[in-house]
Amino acid sequence: MIDFRSLDFGHHDSILQGKDLKIDLFIHPEELAAQEIARFINRTAGDEIIDIALGQMQVLAARIYDESPLANKNLIEIAQTYNDFPFRVVAISRGITTIIPGGEHEILPKDQILIMADKKDLPSLMELTGIQQQRRHRVMILGGGLVGCRLAELLDKNVHVKLIEKDEKRAEELSSVLLDTEILHGDGSDKNVLEEAGLLDMDTFIATTGKNDTNIMSCLLAKQLMTGKCEGPMCSLKKTICLVNKEEYMVLASTSGSDIVLNQKILAGNEILTFIRQNELLSVMHMHGFDAEVVDLIAAPGSPVTRKPLAKLDTTLTGHVIIGSVFRDGIWSTAVGSTHIKKGDRAIAVCNSDYLKEVRKLFSA
Repeated sequence: MIDFRSLDFGHHDSILQGKDLKIDLFIHPEELAAQEIARFINRTAGDEIIDIALGQMQVLAARIYDESPLANKNLIEIAQTYNDFPFRVVAISRGITTIIPGGEHEILPKDQILIMADKKDLPSLMELTGIQQQRRHRVMILGGGLVGCRLAELLDKNVHVKLIEKDEKRAEELSSVLLDTEILHGDGSDKNVLEEAGLLDMDTFIATTGKNDTNIMSCLLAKQLMTGKCEGPMCSLKKTICLVNKEEYMVLASTSGSDIVLNQKILAGNEILTFIRQNELLSVMHMHGFDAEVVDLIAAPGSPVTRKPLAKLDTTLTGHVIIGSVFRDGIWSTAVGSTHIKKGDRAIAVCNSDYLKEVRKLFSA
């Protein structure tokens, strides 16, 4: 495995392939960040929706408002009231705390929740949570470095993109490379520059400079400008995405107005972990805005998870790990307390980020 900063290696059309260099895995942190942001822009609805289990199941991240039918109810009440289709609340983000909930946990206004459901039930789930299908067509990127430039390349065929670059020479270079992107020269941390660049008409603002403080403060400013002069339900759909290169800044950025915070080290770590554990871990995905990972695993013969129904597993994992769904006999089903996972079953687990090792132990022989 090699960590590359150049994007000239590791692609299917590169002159030198991994096999030529005897390398099994290339890691491009900037490419991973750009791909992750592009995935969000191109595939999300009003909040974040990600495919899991080869697209058969989906996880929806939704903000809870005062008028939400899920507000001020615990999970048992919700399951009893809304039982037309199966779904499971697998995480709750409240302030700077992420809760892996049990049945007695109550959902409060201003919480952000993760809900796992079958793909076919997504329209019903979106109606229940009050989310409207909304593709983001207008995007502003701050910073024309490796991430910002690559992101514009990935987006410009489908989305109207404006990119603000502070360095005049770099802005000129970008204008000759990104022909479908509107390149603007200016200081994107300045309120007047953002407004003159058309921020108020944007759906998503993305800060990708190499400076943590610039990204965090620019997202805070952009969020205030985008929503402060906006009226109607569409205001809640305007998003800010912040790139930080230190993990300790992620909580600060999340609580300062950024809807999604990305860290390249975490993205690269997940890629490496999935590669190393590919026989047992099919994928690991970090959920933005949550201290939580969505893990796709296969239960090994004799593993702890196969010995008892879920409700009788190690109680020390309660509040930190939850099994959301299980694949058996060609069908994904929502996991409940009586579900008993068998060897070879595939499962989707959600856990606090620091419990990823415990999840692996649970599914390993």
